[in-house]
Amino acid sequence: MSLYGTMRTGVSGMNAQANRLGTVADNIANSSTVGYKKSSTQFSSMILPSSAGQYNSGGVETDVRYSISSQGTFSYTTSSTDLAINGDGFFIVSGEDGVEYLTRAGAFTLQDDGSLQNSAGYTLMGYEYDSAADPTIVVNGFDGLTEVNLSGSGISAVASTSGALSVNLPNFEADGYVKTTSLKVFDSQGTSRLVEFTYTKDSDNNWTVDAVIPETGDVLLAGAAMEFDSDGNLINPDPAEFVLDPVADIDGATIPAITLSAAGTTQLASEFSVQNGKVDGNAASKVKGYEIDDTGVVSVAYENGDLVPTFRVALASVQSPDNLNPVAGNLYTQSNDSGVVVMGYAGSSGFGSIISGALEDSNVDVAEELTAMIESQRNYTANSKVFQTGSELMEVLVNLKR
Repeated sequence: MSLYGTMRTGVSGMNAQANRLGTVADNIANSSTVGYKKSSTQFSSMILPSSAGQYNSGGVETDVRYSISSQGTFSYTTSSTDLAINGDGFFIVSGEDGVEYLTRAGAFTLQDDGSLQNSAGYTLMGYEYDSAADPTIVVNGFDGLTEVNLSGSGISAVASTSGALSVNLPNFEADGYVKTTSLKVFDSQGTSRLVEFTYTKDSDNNWTVDAVIPETGDVLLAGAAMEFDSDGNLINPDPAEFVLDPVADIDGATIPAITLSAAGTTQLASEFSVQNGKVDGNAASKVKGYEIDDTGVVSVAYENGDLVPTFRVALASVQSPDNLNPVAGNLYTQSNDSGVVVMGYAGSSGFGSIISGALEDSNVDVAEELTAMIESQRNYTANSKVFQTGSELMEVLVNLKR
């Protein structure tokens, strides 16, 4: 047996335990870090060739592994922009260098420029929201992503473009009978404008309707015909809707063309009544907060109760999350062993849901780490004894000559 080999084996053991202590120290230090995934040190033996009459001691080598796929518990907060992923997936964030990274750390805060940044200073990425279609996703790349930015959501005013007004017109009234009702619409600057509708009976089963803005005299609809069948159901116009003409200038604002559904309008033996009257758009209103649902749709909440979706948070996954490369800032990058990055969003196949107002805790078990620390300390001491014994035997060998 080689005494030098014994000493080298002892040094190998001490280095291995030092590596283990390093991962334990990192885990304990980050036990309160949002979204942190613990590391662990795995040991494997190094065997050197030996003969029947002589044993060559080898050593031990280490491999650091990361429990990235292990879900942490959740801590709930009062901030709607704090996000956690329940299930698979990673947030995509971008640094000042424009490079995209993956992370589970979702402590995002609204910045002065409207961006959402986590505690490491990385900006949340997503897709612009479209109510008519899901985001167009480049499955194996970050193309198409945009910064989730809420800077344009200050005071909001939306002009009316569609609505509904259905009434019952009394069939027993004489020709020339006139009845009016009103509907409030919004111009391009959020000012409410009263539109007055006048229904006039021309003959049996035939009426006309006019629409004007009384304060300005602007005519939005003139003499539109309405025809009913023998059962009192509206048969003309078909489809049952009217288009109110736009107003190009009303106190410096505009009113766009408004499509108004008349579905449900009847002519029955009953007094005049409004069955349905509503219109879209809203008056000028300030932002009171933000809401993010479990599919990652980011909506701006206004004081008037309107909720306007603006972005959808993007998520990414890989085939082997535990093989991602960890980098500073609680971030991960793709490696050769992690597989291809696959893009998507919460609620779609292969991705978990997003919890707003929550943060994913570190998956470190401090009690487990303290136990590992004690084990490593004792093993380090034992390996140092091996080295010390080999050194003492070497000294005996050297002193034989004396």
